[in-house]
Amino acid sequence: MNVTDAIRQRRSVRAFLDTPVSTQTITTALETAARAPSGGNVQPWKIYVLNGARMDEFRALMERRLAGEAYPGGEEREYDVYPDKLKEPYRTARFQVGEEMYGHLGIPREDRDSRLKWFAQNYRFFGAPAAIFCFFDRQMGAPQWSDCGMFLQSFMLLMTEAGLSTCAQECWYNYPRTVADFCGAPEELMLFCGIAIGHEDTEHPVNQLRTRRLETGEWLTIL
Repeated sequence: MNVTDAIRQRRSVRAFLDTPVSTQTITTALETAARAPSGGNVQPWKIYVLNGARMDEFRALMERRLAGEAYPGGEEREYDVYPDKLKEPYRTARFQVGEEMYGHLGIPREDRDSRLKWFAQNYRFFGAPAAIFCFFDRQMGAPQWSDCGMFLQSFMLLMTEAGLSTCAQECWYNYPRTVADFCGAPEELMLFCGIAIGHEDTEHPVNQLRTRRLETGEWLTIL
């Protein structure tokens, strides 16, 4: 598989089979992805891998969270995924992908309970047997967030090359302390996101979603 094919094939999968994934496959891809560029060669990413028994433990913990058991003392979001007033064309792009996804699932807009129930699948990694969490030092700024993005994209392309599927998830910003404590991450590290890893359930309707991209003229200027 060449890079172009990997980029075209990679997409966010939201329903996985329970087929096991080798931790060695994940760590090998992470080691290769660490060749991603970073300003000043800082390499700000700090990665924790969940698989096997530890994934089972984490799932059990999240079921308790979803059932209403709060983190002791509570936990607050540490960053915003989207700006408060997302302007066009970004607002429409975000709205459309949500409507298309729920359309494939057969969940109408007015069925808020079913939509919330589906969203909760994020916290089960959509059934994926493995995942990673990405942290970085709180000292880091916007350029290092970009570095993490390049690292994570490289990793997801390598997973595609390995015949695996992924879903990058910033939803974990809702549970920063739960994740950090489970991972044993030191206080100076801040949770960025998680990535679900596994084999795609090709029969699940949600995986029929193919996201649209903005027209080139909306974002490209040739000088």
